[in-house]
Amino acid sequence: MREYIIQKTTLDFLKKLAANNDRDWFDEHKSQYEKAKENAEAFMDALITKMNVHDQLETPSGKKSLFRIYNDVRFSKGKAPYNPRFAGHLKRSKPLLRGGYYIRIRPGESRVVCGFMFPNADDLKRIREDIAANYSDWKKLLKTKSIVQNFESMQGEQVKTTPKGFSGDDPAIALLRYKQFWFERKFTDREVLADDFLNNVNATLKAIRPFFDYMSELLTTDSNGESLY
Repeated sequence: MREYIIQKTTLDFLKKLAANNDRDWFDEHKSQYEKAKENAEAFMDALITKMNVHDQLETPSGKKSLFRIYNDVRFSKGKAPYNPRFAGHLKRSKPLLRGGYYIRIRPGESRVVCGFMFPNADDLKRIREDIAANYSDWKKLLKTKSIVQNFESMQGEQVKTTPKGFSGDDPAIALLRYKQFWFERKFTDREVLADDFLNNVNATLKAIRPFFDYMSELLTTDSNGESLY
C-alpha cells in the first residue's frame, strides 16, 4: 500500500463531509473518516521524514501535526460541527530555527504555507529594524529564484499607517508595514492525488530555506550580531 500518497477516497470523504456536515452523517461514516485520517497521518509522517533530511522539525509525527477535524462551535460564526479538511502544522526546532509550515488538504483548496504568521512584538521590531537598515538585502532575498518560482511573492497582513518608530518616507515603507511574513502555494486536486505529491510538497517547502535561514540568523542575534542563545 502506498500510504504516503493521498488516496482518492480521502478527498472523496472530505467532499461528502462538506455536503453533509452534521453529526448523524459523520457518525454513520466514522469508519471512512478513520481511514482518511490514517492516510493523512501517514502522508505527514512521510513528509516529516523527508523534511528532516534538509531541516530540523520538533513536530514528532503526523498524528501530532494534524489539527482536529471538529469545529469549536462556541467561538465560530458558523455552526457546522466539522471542518472538512486535513490540516497540520510542522514546527521547526526553536529557538535557533525560526518559522513554521502549514499544510492543508481540502478538495479544491489544498495549499502549503510557510513563514511567520504571528511574530511576537520583539521579533517584529527586530525584523522591521533590519528591513530599514538592510532594505537592499531584503529586496534581493525576496527575489531569490527558488522563492519566486514556488511562491511568487511574500504575503501577510499589513498595517495601514506608518509603524511606530519609523518614517513614512523610508524607501522600505511598503515592507515595513508588514506584520506577517508568509508564503503560499496552492495545489489542484489532480496534483494532490499524483504519485509525486509528497516529493512536490517537500521540494516546495525546501525552497523557502533562504528566507528561513536569513530570519533564523536575524532573530537569534541582537542588533550587534551577538548571539542571544
